[in-house]
Amino acid sequence: MPMFVQNTVNELFEKTDLKSFLDFFTLMLKIGGFYMFLAFMKGFFLFLQRQSIIIMSRLIEYDLKNEVYDQYQKLDYSFFKKNNTGDLMNRITEDVSQVRMYLGPGIMYTINLVILFIMVVSQMIQINGKLTFFVLLPLPLMSFLIYKVSSKMNKLSHEVQKEQSNMSTLIQEFFSGIRVIKAYSRENEVKEKFNNSANEYHTRNMKKVFVNAMFMPTITFLIGLSTLIVIYVGGFMTYNNSISLGEIISFIMFVNMLTWPFASVGWVTSIIQSAAVSQERINEFLREKPEIKNENNSDFQFQGTIEFKNVSYTYPNSNIEAVHNLSFKINKGDTFAVIGRTGSGKSSIINLLMRQFDPTLGEIFIDGINLKEVNLDYFRKQTGVVPQDVFLFSDTIANNIKFGSNEETVSIDELILITKKAHVYQNIDAFLDKFETLLGERGVNLSGGQKQRVSIARALIRKPSLLILDDCLSAVDTETEEIILANLKNETSLKTSVIVSHRISTIRNASKIIVIENGCKVEEGSHAELINLKGTYSEIYAKQLKES
Repeated sequence: MPMFVQNTVNELFEKTDLKSFLDFFTLMLKIGGFYMFLAFMKGFFLFLQRQSIIIMSRLIEYDLKNEVYDQYQKLDYSFFKKNNTGDLMNRITEDVSQVRMYLGPGIMYTINLVILFIMVVSQMIQINGKLTFFVLLPLPLMSFLIYKVSSKMNKLSHEVQKEQSNMSTLIQEFFSGIRVIKAYSRENEVKEKFNNSANEYHTRNMKKVFVNAMFMPTITFLIGLSTLIVIYVGGFMTYNNSISLGEIISFIMFVNMLTWPFASVGWVTSIIQSAAVSQERINEFLREKPEIKNENNSDFQFQGTIEFKNVSYTYPNSNIEAVHNLSFKINKGDTFAVIGRTGSGKSSIINLLMRQFDPTLGEIFIDGINLKEVNLDYFRKQTGVVPQDVFLFSDTIANNIKFGSNEETVSIDELILITKKAHVYQNIDAFLDKFETLLGERGVNLSGGQKQRVSIARALIRKPSLLILDDCLSAVDTETEEIILANLKNETSLKTSVIVSHRISTIRNASKIIVIENGCKVEEGSHAELINLKGTYSEIYAKQLKES
């Protein structure tokens, strides 16, 4: 387009045969029409360019988010104990978005700059090499500024994104614990913590913005300086007849064509540095290897036998030994119970059995096969677990229960039958929308006992060969507990069951009971046998009976 303008201007100055205004108007219409056509073609190809690169960046963003999410799914229990939820969320949202900005606008404007620079400068050299030299004189200074800003932006971007992760973590914790915050009237204290984090994020962002804000005007000034040089030096050259007026105008247009690509260098630099930091943060998690790996993909049918042989486990972060030299055996159809005081290591035994982590010492056998060699996916599919910390999704009651099923479809009759066994049907039936009642976050509109019973129904609908109840009746009264346990006894008579509790009323009918203290087994036997021992179990029983 600048070359077309150059030729047009020169032609107009040379033409002497324009006899009337009509001839002049026809020529202008012809020139203007062709220029409009060139502008239209430029716009059309710019549209295609943006469609190609921006859509590509969105598709990569989609793939990257799925890759990060898949990695989160593969990582084990210990990983999520070490990392907070807010940081994990920030990496799959904000960090991936920063990478997309580089893959889209960042790459697009970089390609634009490189290709335009090569084409424009080569054209300028063909017109006048000397003038081109003067025009490009400010560029080495620009390159130096870009280099200095890049290193500074990298450091500032890392600080900004680190604080953003911290702020996301605070928000997630505050919203999740809003009932506790309100119960203790800590709104002002929480607000102050959030404000401190927000102010720190603001301060770090302003430093980054300041560097960027200083950079952009400098680049624009240097481009403007090049334009002034064209006019000044070109004017002298025109006076000496070494360059035409049309060539000066084309030079000015060429410089202006380079203005936005060069002016966008600062912005693109910022995008690249932010993306580099974000990609490194994403790679931190993508490089993580799960400690628990399913090495066996063959079929596995659980027959009902479990054995712990001299099992010990020490938590790596705290160095606390949760389980010490523990041995026991569960036969098919047994109802096996574990009792102990708070912090004695009961839940750690369940986590070891479900292979959330591996023993530090000793071995666990499932049907005589080392748990490390069992197809973990198949084993877990045949297990129904009701955890101590009940988690319900922000969904309907029906979908929360169906979540446990291995079947694709679950009928309403099955839901009714299962919830009756869990002794929660009467509560669900009292709701206006019955099974379609929408639960708030973590089942906030249910009582503690109702949440536990819905969680039991979720485990039962799985029709498990192994049922694990991890202190999941703590929020129900003894009468309800009796009904549920009676229903479960009929349900699990031919299945293996493991019940963990600190209440003797929950476990007294178990075929075998072990008593845990500081991760060690101190007593073992049936309820009657343990009472006769007059030891820890008998002491706990006497205290609970007295309280009752």
